[in-house]
Amino acid sequence: MKEITATSLSIGLVGAIATRLAFGLLSGYILIWAVFIAWAGFAALGGDNQALKSTIICGVFGVVIGWIAAFMVLSIPLADTLGMPLWSAVVVGITAFTVVFASNFPILGAVPASVLSYAATFAYLLQTSERMTLITLTSINFENPILLISLSVIFGGIFGKVSVIGATYMTKEA
Repeated sequence: MKEITATSLSIGLVGAIATRLAFGLLSGYILIWAVFIAWAGFAALGGDNQALKSTIICGVFGVVIGWIAAFMVLSIPLADTLGMPLWSAVVVGITAFTVVFASNFPILGAVPASVLSYAATFAYLLQTSERMTLITLTSINFENPILLISLSVIFGGIFGKVSVIGATYMTKEA
């Protein structure tokens, strides 16, 4: 089978399984869009074992930094003085700097994975009704993005790796 056909088929099949799980057994524990964001990050990082490691480590790091940013915006009362748009911009500037500067440490060197997960954290918090709250950020359940988005990132990396294995298997000659 041609490589592009095998890759397309493998991604389609594994993507269908991921979607079924996200809307079924794992509903409330992973978000399919966050899974696919991490999967894309895995592919962009090379789709190999190092990419899987980097996707998971840097992805979870990005979620944690996004969580810290949201916590700072909500818990430090500078929005009253600066206004929420300016205060949020300051916090994002500081934490975005942190994500990129942390790449000085080789284990945190996959900046795209960190940034994608940082963005996914804010997508979840800002686009899901009533999630951008201290209650959500400090809860010990799967409404908290540290749990929900991190698990989605981990599954995204794993599904990416499984799709590569499947495509490799389909391109081997009998």
